[in-house]
Amino acid sequence: MSDVMDWDAAYRGHIFAGPPPWNIGKPQPTIANLIAAGQVHDPVLDAGCGVGDLTLALAQAGHDVTGIDISTEAINHAAEQATSRGLTARFIQGDARDLAALGLGEPQFSTVIDCTLFHSLPIDARDDYLRGTSAAANPGAHLYLLVFTTDSLPTDSPCPVPNLVTEAEVRDAVAKHWTVDSIEPSHVAVRLPDIPNLPKHNFRTDEDGLTYLPALLLTAHKTA
Repeated sequence: MSDVMDWDAAYRGHIFAGPPPWNIGKPQPTIANLIAAGQVHDPVLDAGCGVGDLTLALAQAGHDVTGIDISTEAINHAAEQATSRGLTARFIQGDARDLAALGLGEPQFSTVIDCTLFHSLPIDARDDYLRGTSAAANPGAHLYLLVFTTDSLPTDSPCPVPNLVTEAEVRDAVAKHWTVDSIEPSHVAVRLPDIPNLPKHNFRTDEDGLTYLPALLLTAHKTA
């Protein structure tokens, strides 16, 4: 089972000649909209939380939230930010492919948010991961999964390319362990790295320098 990249190296700035593109200093707009609409219910699991942009925003809003990430570098940064900002959030360093090993094997979460983790997993790890998230979810819990589509990144990119998905691919994978409610076109906001040979693109870039790459937002729930 091979990982997409060395995650600690990425968070140290060694892969993208600076911070990872997905570090935008705030939750992804698509997920922020779900929070604002009252669709996130406690307790919350932020699977693949990275440096904690989403976890910390949820904690700031008063949510009971746990963030997990495989990168020690990212988790340490997230925990430091929580302390410096006086926020209460639980951070766990570990592999989302085995939630039981992290003490998260029993039903306890009412919302699971996967904000770009799914396409970062090895393809043969997806089933174990989704089985684990379902096991950790309370009956009636919701899963929100934001994932890159196959047209979001060119195969000749000088940066590591994650395991991009089609709509059918992500639906079939999730449906084995969750009841899929909807899959909608969406986007992931990134700050493109300043590195040589970065392919040209036609995606929208806003006034803050964020570029919006094609994605899907899958919503699912766990039946009782």
